[in-house]
Amino acid sequence: MAGLRVEGEVVNPGSFGFAELAALPQQIEDIAALVPGRSGGAVELAAVLAAVGVSPEATHIALESTDGGFAASVPLAAVAGAIVVYRDGAEPLPVKAGGPVRFFIPEVGDCHSGPVDACVNVKFLGTIRLSNGPGRDTRPTNPDEHAELHRHES
Repeated sequence: MAGLRVEGEVVNPGSFGFAELAALPQQIEDIAALVPGRSGGAVELAAVLAAVGVSPEATHIALESTDGGFAASVPLAAVAGAIVVYRDGAEPLPVKAGGPVRFFIPEVGDCHSGPVDACVNVKFLGTIRLSNGPGRDTRPTNPDEHAELHRHES
Protein backbone atom coordinates (compact mmCIF):
# COMPACT_ATOMS: atom_id res chain seq x y z
CA MET A 1 0.00 0.00 0.00
CA ALA A 2 1.19 3.48 -0.74
CA GLY A 3 1.82 5.48 2.39
CA LEU A 4 -0.16 8.36 3.79
CA ARG A 5 2.23 11.27 4.19
CA VAL A 6 1.67 13.79 7.03
CA GLU A 7 3.74 16.97 6.76
CA GLY A 8 3.81 20.72 7.17
CA GLU A 9 3.29 22.27 10.61
CA VAL A 10 4.07 19.05 12.51
CA VAL A 11 6.89 18.09 14.87
CA ASN A 12 7.84 14.82 13.12
CA PRO A 13 6.63 14.53 9.50
CA GLY A 14 6.06 10.92 8.56
CA SER A 15 4.43 8.28 6.40
CA PHE A 16 1.92 5.68 7.48
CA GLY A 17 1.39 2.42 5.62
CA PHE A 18 -1.27 -0.16 6.42
CA ALA A 19 0.67 -1.64 9.35
CA GLU A 20 1.47 1.76 10.86
CA LEU A 21 -2.16 2.89 10.65
CA ALA A 22 -3.32 -0.41 12.17
CA ALA A 23 -0.88 0.02 15.08
CA LEU A 24 -2.26 3.41 16.11
CA PRO A 25 -4.70 3.75 19.01
CA GLN A 26 -8.28 4.96 18.52
CA GLN A 27 -9.22 2.30 15.98
CA ILE A 28 -12.77 2.09 14.62
CA GLU A 29 -13.72 -1.47 13.72
CA ASP A 30 -16.52 -0.51 11.31
CA ILE A 31 -17.37 3.04 10.28
CA ALA A 32 -20.99 2.21 9.36
CA ALA A 33 -22.27 3.66 12.64
CA LEU A 34 -20.44 6.95 12.00
CA VAL A 35 -20.86 7.22 8.23
CA PRO A 36 -24.13 5.56 7.20
CA GLY A 37 -23.92 3.57 4.00
CA ARG A 38 -20.15 3.14 4.26
CA SER A 39 -18.09 0.29 5.63
CA GLY A 40 -14.49 -0.34 6.51
CA GLY A 41 -12.08 0.00 9.36
CA ALA A 42 -10.52 3.31 10.32
CA VAL A 43 -8.45 5.21 12.81
CA GLU A 44 -9.38 8.56 14.25
CA LEU A 45 -7.55 11.49 12.65
CA ALA A 46 -6.59 12.59 16.16
CA ALA A 47 -4.42 9.46 16.55
CA VAL A 48 -2.61 10.12 13.27
CA LEU A 49 -1.97 13.73 14.24
CA ALA A 50 -0.82 12.75 17.74
CA ALA A 51 1.74 10.41 16.17
CA VAL A 52 3.38 13.27 14.26
CA GLY A 53 2.79 16.02 16.80
CA VAL A 54 0.85 19.06 15.61
CA SER A 55 2.71 22.34 15.78
CA PRO A 56 0.97 25.09 17.80
CA GLU A 57 1.10 27.25 14.66
CA ALA A 58 -1.11 24.85 12.67
CA THR A 59 -4.55 26.30 11.95
CA HIS A 60 -5.56 24.44 8.75
CA ILE A 61 -5.41 20.99 7.24
CA ALA A 62 -5.12 20.27 3.52
CA LEU A 63 -6.11 16.83 2.26
CA GLU A 64 -4.57 15.88 -1.09
CA SER A 65 -5.29 12.94 -3.35
CA THR A 66 -2.49 10.54 -4.27
CA ASP A 67 -2.29 11.97 -7.79
CA GLY A 68 -2.24 15.57 -6.53
CA GLY A 69 -5.26 16.40 -8.68
CA PHE A 70 -7.59 17.19 -5.79
CA ALA A 71 -7.02 19.07 -2.55
CA ALA A 72 -9.28 20.51 0.12
CA SER A 73 -8.11 22.87 2.86
CA VAL A 74 -10.24 23.55 5.94
CA PRO A 75 -9.73 24.82 9.48
CA LEU A 76 -8.09 22.12 11.60
CA ALA A 77 -10.66 22.58 14.39
CA ALA A 78 -13.48 21.73 11.94
CA VAL A 79 -12.20 18.17 11.39
CA ALA A 80 -11.65 17.20 15.03
CA GLY A 81 -13.97 14.19 14.67
CA ALA A 82 -12.64 13.01 11.30
CA ILE A 83 -11.57 9.46 10.55
CA VAL A 84 -9.02 7.90 8.22
CA VAL A 85 -10.39 4.75 6.58
CA TYR A 86 -7.63 2.37 5.52
CA ARG A 87 -8.98 -1.18 5.60
CA ASP A 88 -11.77 -3.45 4.49
CA GLY A 89 -11.83 -6.17 7.12
CA ALA A 90 -8.20 -7.24 7.55
CA GLU A 91 -7.18 -6.09 4.06
CA PRO A 92 -6.19 -2.66 2.71
CA LEU A 93 -9.08 -0.49 1.50
CA PRO A 94 -9.45 -1.21 -2.22
CA VAL A 95 -9.18 1.52 -4.84
CA LYS A 96 -12.81 0.93 -5.88
CA ALA A 97 -13.77 2.07 -2.35
CA GLY A 98 -11.53 5.17 -2.49
CA GLY A 99 -8.44 3.47 -1.09
CA PRO A 100 -5.81 2.89 -0.16
CA VAL A 101 -6.79 5.66 2.30
CA ARG A 102 -9.99 7.66 2.49
CA PHE A 103 -10.88 10.63 4.70
CA PHE A 104 -14.34 11.10 6.24
CA ILE A 105 -15.91 13.72 8.46
CA PRO A 106 -18.97 12.15 10.09
CA GLU A 107 -22.11 14.32 9.89
CA VAL A 108 -20.64 16.77 7.38
CA GLY A 109 -22.85 19.06 5.29
CA ASP A 110 -23.82 18.49 1.68
CA CYS A 111 -21.30 19.19 -1.06
CA HIS A 112 -20.83 22.84 -1.96
CA SER A 113 -22.55 23.94 1.26
CA GLY A 114 -19.67 25.70 3.02
CA PRO A 115 -15.99 25.44 3.82
CA VAL A 116 -16.36 22.05 5.53
CA ASP A 117 -18.64 20.11 3.21
CA ALA A 118 -18.91 16.58 1.83
CA CYS A 119 -16.22 17.39 -0.77
CA VAL A 120 -13.73 17.32 2.11
CA ASN A 121 -14.37 13.56 2.36
CA VAL A 122 -11.36 12.88 0.14
CA LYS A 123 -10.93 9.59 -1.71
CA PHE A 124 -7.46 8.27 -2.58
CA LEU A 125 -5.90 10.35 0.22
CA GLY A 126 -2.13 10.58 -0.16
CA THR A 127 -1.04 13.62 1.87
CA ILE A 128 -2.24 15.47 4.92
CA ARG A 129 -0.53 18.87 5.14
CA LEU A 130 -0.97 21.12 8.15
CA SER A 131 -0.38 24.84 7.72
CA ASN A 132 -0.67 28.22 9.39
CA GLY A 133 -3.51 29.63 7.30
CA PRO A 134 -5.38 28.05 4.41
CA GLY A 135 -3.51 25.59 2.21
CA ARG A 136 -4.00 24.24 -1.29
CA ASP A 137 -7.67 23.84 -2.20
CA THR A 138 -8.82 22.75 -5.66
CA ARG A 139 -12.49 22.27 -4.81
CA PRO A 140 -14.84 23.77 -7.38
CA THR A 141 -15.92 27.32 -6.74
CA ASN A 142 -19.14 27.37 -8.76
CA PRO A 143 -22.05 24.95 -9.27
CA ASP A 144 -21.10 24.00 -12.86
CA GLU A 145 -17.52 23.08 -11.89
CA HIS A 146 -18.88 21.18 -8.91
CA ALA A 147 -21.28 19.16 -11.07
CA GLU A 148 -18.45 18.41 -13.50
CA LEU A 149 -16.27 17.10 -10.67
CA HIS A 150 -18.96 14.63 -9.65
CA ARG A 151 -19.53 13.53 -13.24
CA HIS A 152 -15.86 12.54 -13.42
CA GLU A 153 -16.09 10.62 -10.13
CA SER A 154 -18.93 8.42 -11.35
